[in-house]
Amino acid sequence: MTTPPTPAALAATALIDSDHPGVIAFAQQHAQGADTQERAVALYLAVRDGFRYDPYRIDLAPEHMRASSVLDKGYGWCVPKAALLAAACRAMGIPARVGYADVRNHLSTERMRQTMDTDMFIWHGYTDIWLDGQWVKATPAFNIELCERFGLLPLDFDGRHDSIYHPFDKAGNRHMEYVNQRGAFDDMPLTDIVADFKVVYPTLLREHQQMHAASFQQDVERETTR
Repeated sequence: MTTPPTPAALAATALIDSDHPGVIAFAQQHAQGADTQERAVALYLAVRDGFRYDPYRIDLAPEHMRASSVLDKGYGWCVPKAALLAAACRAMGIPARVGYADVRNHLSTERMRQTMDTDMFIWHGYTDIWLDGQWVKATPAFNIELCERFGLLPLDFDGRHDSIYHPFDKAGNRHMEYVNQRGAFDDMPLTDIVADFKVVYPTLLREHQQMHAASFQQDVERETTR
């Protein structure tokens, strides 16, 4: 049964800071359309393609995880990008939550595989948006340029159907496999995310400075032109 949104799905929080002036301005600029669905789709595309996906720059400090931090940096990984989409929707009066799943990523860089010691990406973030009486999943992580370079099928979003990772890429190779659904939350459960990352990705957290110094884009380009 579909559970309607509570007032919390429209409220600003410290991490989904929909009351941040930058978030409000971003939402007002990009939420163009004749109805709520069109405006939600426009926001999705603005977050997906307006901010480069960069999993090398993971920083779990609250100031780097909140939605407005993506605006400040111009890039983000799946969790803060999903938070930005949720915040932008809330700023426009569209109820939204943040959702999470554990996925097996069959397409990653060698540096990421070695540092993470696994192809399992826990707490992968997406946005859950209330549209036309139902919750619809939207995944704004991979920008269109990255998809084209990596040979991935871009994730489209029509405001009616879930937009989640494709199981295969354009060539038919394995891409993403959803292993565990963690559900949707009115606020980012950062304490739980940090605790699990410490257990699953100790090398990543220990060597985060080295990862920050590397270039995800350059690694992708090098490995896809071999």
